[in-house]
Amino acid sequence: MSKTFRILAIDGGGLRGAYAVHLLRRIEEELGPIWDTSFDLIAGTSTGSIIAASLAFGMSAVRGERLFLEEGRRIFRKRWFTLMGLIGSRYRKRELRCVLEDVLGDQKLSDATIPLMIPATDIGNGCLHTFRSKHHAEFATNRDVKIIDAVLASCAAPTYFDPHTVGEYMLADGGLWANDPSLAATLEARQHFGVDLEDVRVLSIGTGSGRQFYSQAARWRHRLLGWGLATRWAASKCINMIMNLQVEKSQHMLGILLKPGQLLRFSFTSDLPLALDDVREIPNLISKADHDFEHAFPAIRDFIGRGIEQDKGASLAEFH
Repeated sequence: MSKTFRILAIDGGGLRGAYAVHLLRRIEEELGPIWDTSFDLIAGTSTGSIIAASLAFGMSAVRGERLFLEEGRRIFRKRWFTLMGLIGSRYRKRELRCVLEDVLGDQKLSDATIPLMIPATDIGNGCLHTFRSKHHAEFATNRDVKIIDAVLASCAAPTYFDPHTVGEYMLADGGLWANDPSLAATLEARQHFGVDLEDVRVLSIGTGSGRQFYSQAARWRHRLLGWGLATRWAASKCINMIMNLQVEKSQHMLGILLKPGQLLRFSFTSDLPLALDDVREIPNLISKADHDFEHAFPAIRDFIGRGIEQDKGASLAEFH
């Protein structure tokens, strides 16, 4: 009988990662620190890379949530002289670096206790860039990369943080192509772990999505302001839309690749815009995650703990 290959995948989304980390905290409180015994691969993008790296390096989800609560305001301290990202990045990368150094120190990717995958974007060469731990000999050069450098690269969302240079590569946010890393992680399991798709199980945790973007009603504004990045397109709104579309496409493709019961997805949809950097929303995000956990804990427990034969009879689930 084939062995089930379990993946934990965590979306990007700035401070909205508070939703994901609280959900993981509740799982940890009920089932214990199960990350190294229940999952064969952890993948995280942008803010999800902070959470994923923390778990893969032995940190509890409780401490990860404390990071959002205690350091969120420090990381997202606005730099007004940049005109909110128009002539410079909104936030200082050094603040995020200091927080990561306190948590992850000088550890390298090769030190991860669980196979780890962190998407980034190579903006110098216009292509994908993926950081991997030591799970495949082909990626030996990644092993000497400090984990904080991989995370800083994955978190470098355009207009929010400056690109991050690692070796010869100038890197930016992995959310530009894999804000939801569950599809990339599933293909990783197939290609580099040799796992049959029917043996993959994915616990995918999102950070919410807002559905309000561009209105057709106030057309006079189109003529008055035009469609510049600082006007009608609105940089932050545009980036949010790109990330949401990527998540939607990733989940759609996973629904085609995987059979019912192989994917358990948690996220939520808001009728209002969801910012990446609004510290005031953290209590609401935590409350939403707690609500979703209470309603879905039996499904989570069964998904993580049940055998392969039970998995094949289950149905695809998504909790909003």
